[in-house]
Amino acid sequence: MLPFSERLAAAIRRCATPAMVGLDPRVDFLPESLQPGPQASPEQIAEAYATFCCAVIDVVAELVPAVKPQAAFFEEQGPAGMAALWKVIDYARKKGLLVIIDAKRGDIGSTAEAYARGYLGRRFDERADWLKPPEGDSEVLDLTGVHSAWGGDAITVNPYVGEDSLQPFVATALDRRAGVFVLVRTSNAGARLFQDLVADGKPLYRHVAEYVEYLAKSTASREAAAASSYGAVGAVVGATYPEELEQLRQVMPHAWLLVPGYGAQGGTAREVAAAFDDQGLGAIINSSRSIIFAYRLPRYHNQFGPSRWQEAIEAATGEMIAQLRAETPAGRLVA
Repeated sequence: MLPFSERLAAAIRRCATPAMVGLDPRVDFLPESLQPGPQASPEQIAEAYATFCCAVIDVVAELVPAVKPQAAFFEEQGPAGMAALWKVIDYARKKGLLVIIDAKRGDIGSTAEAYARGYLGRRFDERADWLKPPEGDSEVLDLTGVHSAWGGDAITVNPYVGEDSLQPFVATALDRRAGVFVLVRTSNAGARLFQDLVADGKPLYRHVAEYVEYLAKSTASREAAAASSYGAVGAVVGATYPEELEQLRQVMPHAWLLVPGYGAQGGTAREVAAAFDDQGLGAIINSSRSIIFAYRLPRYHNQFGPSRWQEAIEAATGEMIAQLRAETPAGRLVA
C-alpha cells in the first residue's frame, strides 16, 4: 500500500479537487425524514446519524477525495454512537474515499500508542486467506501491526502535551502508511488565547509549525515518496486566518495542510489559495455544515425543498469545487 501522502495526492488528482466533506451530524439539523423524534434514545439517534452520513457519502463519493467524520458527535451517543461511527467509516472506505478521523487526540506514552494503534491503519478483512494460519497450525497471529480497529487513513492530534504525545502517532503512521494532522493554527475565534502567546520571539503556533515541518520532512524522506514531496505528518491551519495561512505554507513546505473553516465559519476559496503549491496540491479543504446541511441554506432550500436534501448536498459540493478551481491553484488539477 502506498504511503498516505501519495494516496491523498492520487485521490485529489483523480477527483481534480482538494475539497473534503466533514461529517458532523447534529440531531436538530437532520432532514425531517430522518428525525428520530423528540424523545429519541441514543440508539435511535445513532442510527439516524449512520443513515444520514451514509446517504451523504452516496452523494459525494464520486466528487471528492476524502471525508472527515467528527468523532465527538458520535461519541455523544455512547456505545451506539461509536458503532454508528464505525459503520460510517467502513461505508466511506468501501465507496473509495479516504477517511480522516477528526478526534484531536493528545496524550503521552502507552495511552498515545493505544490511540494511534486503534485509529490508524487501513482495516483488513480478518477472514482473508493471507491472515489465516496454515491448516493445522495453532499459532495465534498477532494482527496489531497490520490493521487497526477503526481503519482511519489519518487522524487529527493535539500537540499541547508535547513531543512524546506526537511520536507514537508518527511511528504508527509510518508503519501503517497512514497520516497525522497536527493542530497548528485552528479556525476558532478563541484560538489566539494560547496560540498567539509569544515565546523566544515567535508566537506559539509558529513553534508548533516548525516542529511539524521537521516531522513532515523527515517522514517524506523515510517514505521516499515518489509522487509527492509531502510527508506523513501534516498540519491543521484554519481558513479564517488567511495571512497566517500563507506564512505557514512557507514555514511547512513538506506538510499537507488540512484547512477547516471554509463555508459556515466564513472562509472562502480566495482566502485558502495560499495553502496550495504550484501544482494545486499540498492542501485539503474541509467544509462540513455548509455541505451536509445545505438544504437549510435559503438558496438551496428554495431550489430543492427539504425533501430533496441530497440534491442540495450535491449542488453545494459542486459549488465548492467550482470555487476552488476558479480562485486557487487547484484549478490546475483539471488539466
